[in-house]
Amino acid sequence: MMIRRGMLLIFSLIALSTYAQNEKKKQVEKTNFRVQIFQKSVDTEIELAEPDPEFKDRIPISAVVRDSSTVALKDLPRARSIDSIWKLELTNSDLFETMHKSVLEQDYSEVVLQELPTDTLKARLKNLNARTPFNIEYNPSLESVIKSYLKRNKHAMERLMALSDYYFPLFEQELDRYNIPLEIKYLAIVESALNPRARSRVGATGLWQFMFPTGKMHGLDVSSYVDERMDPVKSTEAAARYLASLYKTFGDWDLVLASYNSGPGNVSKAIRRSGGSVDYWDLRRFLPRETAGYVPAFLATLYIFEYAEEHNFQPNRPAVAYFETDTVRVKEMLSFDHVSKITGVDKEMLQFLNPSYKLDIIPFIKDEHYTLRLPRTSTGVFVSNEAAIYQYVGSDIDEIKETLPAYVEEEDRIRYRVRSGDFLGRISEKYGVGVSDIKKWNNLRSNNLRIGQYLTIYPRKSAVTQSSEKPKKGKNSDLKVYTVKNGDSLWSISKKFPGVTVQNLRSWNDMNTNTLKPGMKLKISKG
Repeated sequence: MMIRRGMLLIFSLIALSTYAQNEKKKQVEKTNFRVQIFQKSVDTEIELAEPDPEFKDRIPISAVVRDSSTVALKDLPRARSIDSIWKLELTNSDLFETMHKSVLEQDYSEVVLQELPTDTLKARLKNLNARTPFNIEYNPSLESVIKSYLKRNKHAMERLMALSDYYFPLFEQELDRYNIPLEIKYLAIVESALNPRARSRVGATGLWQFMFPTGKMHGLDVSSYVDERMDPVKSTEAAARYLASLYKTFGDWDLVLASYNSGPGNVSKAIRRSGGSVDYWDLRRFLPRETAGYVPAFLATLYIFEYAEEHNFQPNRPAVAYFETDTVRVKEMLSFDHVSKITGVDKEMLQFLNPSYKLDIIPFIKDEHYTLRLPRTSTGVFVSNEAAIYQYVGSDIDEIKETLPAYVEEEDRIRYRVRSGDFLGRISEKYGVGVSDIKKWNNLRSNNLRIGQYLTIYPRKSAVTQSSEKPKKGKNSDLKVYTVKNGDSLWSISKKFPGVTVQNLRSWNDMNTNTLKPGMKLKISKG
């Protein structure tokens, strides 16, 4: 008898469970917006309360399903910690400064590292030499650089390995198209530390560090809204074309690396000064200091990445992979803030996926094809509801447009006529270039200018983008201060001030974290 009652109880519970699963919960939503953005779980049905007659049949994003297990995962402390660490890696620019400094200041003194005996290193370099087109031979200088990176830069290398998981598939795809050795992907690490917004002291910009004129020559345009040198796809294709052309000139990949850094002219001079040698290690002492450390840095990076497992590197893997993203061609001007609200993609992630947009605005210009890169899961939602999205953001964008600069295509070069009151510092700030650049372009030996004199300038920003506010006069007029607003990050603030990096902001404001609070005052200049 007890067994029969137990069986009946079990069957009753199963029936109730099945009924509960089949009976969808009702989620009532008010409908007073032109675009409805709801979150609903798999077992929920949305019911509209007092729908607007005009829009009751056009609810574009009401079916965004949030699986309960996914939602729960986002709240797990460990998962949230991993996401936070990864986002910090994306928005941190100090890796570029660390890598650049190591190339410039490499002293090649002997470094002792017990875990890597010289004989083991020789054997591994011989193996790399056999399977790459580079001349990877053991020498004490290269050993010093490799051991220095392993001993002093291990954490930085782990961070670069994490970033490489996103960028390398893109690099390999473009390098393969132009029949370039895939190992050249490591060049972007030496050039920019995989920071698409990296800018060197002389103005070279992007993952592949194109100067303004060189970028223009390879089809990378710069305007008041967009810098295509920062576009990972376009700049990588331009770099591949340029590297292929250099190989046609030199026929040697070591010399291609040297010429990419210092220019073909400097390599040609080094060949002459060496008596005709075309071996990089013979030419090295005749090359500029930075280039002399450039190829060893590349080979050391190649070695460390290829033997990462043997040296127990354990990088944090990225939250998104390149092949898990897709692009949408925009049909109206959009801001990152609007895209983030509609798709749920964090603004920092949008900035990472779309680094070429200088103002966090995707412009719409006739005959130009600007795209928005999103995670694939968000791309489908965006495309399915495109018309409603543009309708939703329309009025806000009209207000934003009033505060934005006019779209100006920054020309290859301009001829600037010196006016009364002009000085090199003012002109350099106006066009986003260095005083030393203007002097170099115009063969100036001093800072003196005369009224009516013409200067050739390769601008990195349009004068139209400059603020119309006049600086206040006073004792500390050179010290700029910025008040943090809602939604600001160190990265988004740095982009508003040419030449300022996240690392600068942290250093000038004695910060040991990237956390900001609305109302905080930040120094935007040294002082």
